Amino acid sequence: MGTVASKREFASFKEFYPYYLQEHKNKVCRRLHFIGSWFVLAILFAAIYQQQYSWLILCPLVGYGFAWVGHFFFEKNRPATFTHPFYSFIGDWVMFKDIIVRKVPF
Repeated sequence: MGTVASKREFASFKEFYPYYLQEHKNKVCRRLHFIGSWFVLAILFAAIYQQQYSWLILCPLVGYGFAWVGHFFFEKNRPATFTHPFYSFIGDWVMFKDIIVRKVPF
């Protein structure tokens, strides 16, 4: 699992994002990321609307849960979160947006 590039340092998110997309070639993995992100947004809005802020603990569990299932069972690689947590978090949301605008295939 993982690649040599996963140990690589990136000077910027712009440099990291192509690597991130390479780690998400499997359509089921991308779809699981996308679904997990929608659930995170739903939980976030529901928690704020219902003023149940304890629900926010579910956001990372749901978001990463869907993503990691995609990586371990479909993409068969190690999530970038383990080596590049900040860029990976940003990458999740940029890829989410890129799927919505059809820049990245769903």
